[in-house]
Amino acid sequence: MIRLFALCGLAILAACTNPNDLDEAPVYLGNFHLGHNVVVAPNLTKGPASREASKDEWIAAMTEAMTDRFSRYNGTQLYHLGVSIEGYVLAVPGVPVVASPKSALILNVTAWDDAAGAKLNDKPHLVTVLESFSGSTFLGSGLTQSKEKQIENLSRNAAKQIQNWLEQQNDKLGWFEDDGVPANEKDPSELTRPAAAETEAAEASEAPDPAARAVQETTVIEEPPVAPVPAE
Repeated sequence: MIRLFALCGLAILAACTNPNDLDEAPVYLGNFHLGHNVVVAPNLTKGPASREASKDEWIAAMTEAMTDRFSRYNGTQLYHLGVSIEGYVLAVPGVPVVASPKSALILNVTAWDDAAGAKLNDKPHLVTVLESFSGSTFLGSGLTQSKEKQIENLSRNAAKQIQNWLEQQNDKLGWFEDDGVPANEKDPSELTRPAAAETEAAEASEAPDPAARAVQETTVIEEPPVAPVPAE
């Protein structure tokens, strides 16, 4: 925690993650399908020279960011993600360039395999997040962004870094491969497309073509014959 807050005082630090890719195809994560998305903040610590933010604000923003990023996967196996938010700094206005602080977030992540009923990582994975570098944050986001925007940006960056970590673990250890073989050891042709894309393709192939639909819509449905009424 001390290391993180010390780093936040350096104006040259910036995030190495671009979270603005949610409109693109998700990266390959094998059979991953998000089960429980649990975010907690039991030991939340505010760093020096920071705006105040509540546990509820952080939990809501981080839960939304995780849902936006990982609900795109529709694989065949359930995996649960647990996030514990440990500390943060939300930059306040300072002297531009010289003393303007940077926003930062630190959290721990644990992944669970639902079928195995066990953790994939024995020890929580530490994630350190810094605000994205842009024209609006060059002089410090405290000068240009509201607290809510800072929280949103850090949460989105954190979710992207968690995705990067899961991708690395699947590449090296095969976390989300049906056969357990690391993705890096397979031929690209052996890697299935993200299940979400496969589902869309299946739905498209099952949809009737326009001609068939037109026939269905113009088919005349005859009324059942009416039995004659016996004469009295």
